[in-house]
Amino acid sequence: MAYASFEDLEVWKRSCRLAVQVYELLKDCRDFGLKDQLCRSAVSVPSNIAEGAERDSKIEFIRFLHIAKGSAAELRTQVYIAQRIGILTSSSQDKLILELKQISAMLQGLINSHKT
Repeated sequence: MAYASFEDLEVWKRSCRLAVQVYELLKDCRDFGLKDQLCRSAVSVPSNIAEGAERDSKIEFIRFLHIAKGSAAELRTQVYIAQRIGILTSSSQDKLILELKQISAMLQGLINSHKT
């Protein structure tokens, strides 16, 4: 897939929307430690996509896509924990997990497309 900038990548757009969603869901959360961790992980996904894309190296881009994918997995884990301790509803958890799985699959597809 050809693109002019990371802003053109659908996976970057979706991961940005997800980060905003996480912030909105946690705006009233008083567990500042977990809230901070969730928000950091959420922001890390699109940030690493952008950073890798701007490195002007296929190898570096792939490396940062892997980091973004790891951050998505980290966020999924934190979402499960947040739901179990009552910070997120089951409905919110389900929506976030579904979106994170789709973002991870998109990242893997992008990684695979750049390996060839």
